[in-house]
Amino acid sequence: MANCCPSDDHNHDQHGKSRIDYLLWGSLSLTVLLYLGYWFFSGDLAGHNWLVTLAHSVFDLMNTVWWGLLLGLVMVAVLSEIPREFVIAILGRRNGLGGILRATLGGVLLDLCSHGILMVGAKLYERGASIGQVIAFLVASPWNSFSLTLILVALIGLKWTLAFIFLSLLIAVVTGYIFDRLVARGVLPENPNSIDLPDGFEFWPEARKGLAATTFDLAFFRDMAIKGVKESRMVLRWIFFGILLASLVRAFVDTGSFQTYFGPTLAGLGLTVIAATIIEVCSEGSTPIAADLVTRAGAPGNGFAFLMAGVATDYTEIMILRETTKSWKIALFLPLISLPQTIFIAWLINVTATG
Repeated sequence: MANCCPSDDHNHDQHGKSRIDYLLWGSLSLTVLLYLGYWFFSGDLAGHNWLVTLAHSVFDLMNTVWWGLLLGLVMVAVLSEIPREFVIAILGRRNGLGGILRATLGGVLLDLCSHGILMVGAKLYERGASIGQVIAFLVASPWNSFSLTLILVALIGLKWTLAFIFLSLLIAVVTGYIFDRLVARGVLPENPNSIDLPDGFEFWPEARKGLAATTFDLAFFRDMAIKGVKESRMVLRWIFFGILLASLVRAFVDTGSFQTYFGPTLAGLGLTVIAATIIEVCSEGSTPIAADLVTRAGAPGNGFAFLMAGVATDYTEIMILRETTKSWKIALFLPLISLPQTIFIAWLINVTATG
């Protein structure tokens, strides 16, 4: 299927000349060097040399997120070949609670980590989804995948897992709906890529027609792969940068010292939110820490807050939202709207569990 919405080229200046993406190539180069450096620092970590810890952290994070990045690239490549009409038909016409619910459920069903999901969310915005749908998709997605759900069940039990999933979906729907209402009132900008479905558009007949007109040969898949890599550069630059920042935090801040104070109190909840903001971990990394807060610290609300606050305050996600939407307001409204809901619900969970 032809791509009806070419993306902006972020590697050209205002005169059309090619320019170097220093953030992308600088972050990628340092990540590769530190990853390879791990093999030189593979011995005992006694002494806690910061460079050793830095290399080990980059190695661990890349080994954790590589599959999410790869699947994210594949999803971006596939979405780039799908006309916007089909994306809008799947998510529902712009605005409305129905479209928000579809986007939320889509985020849950798509089995990608937070890093891969950012690529897909950016592409959905580019294909015409409303900002409310994109936000609901991003908030619902990172740890609500099939694989991580099974891990959570094993770590904290079925009851808390189901409670966390339901409450996270609630926050995603409410947050997405508020975003769409703010757009309708002119507080936030509309998605300039939004389109209306043509009169008489029917999904399956049009899909069959498009598939019949597409030749699935080697050239098709090669071009799709190249397009997926090119259109993911904007997201990749912040992911590699985020990995470096997270590794620096691990090198100079003792993560265990945070967990000591994560009890089911307001102070413990506050420290949890601060830690989730500072510690940049992907969904796989946040899940065991959240489970430890539930089981060892006896603070299930803190575990929930750690999972959700990491999404709301993730600087990689905020910067990618800014890059995708060209709006600081949209990017900063993500934590402004979703974080208070997360803190309130986490506090209720702690009160209920300890009462």
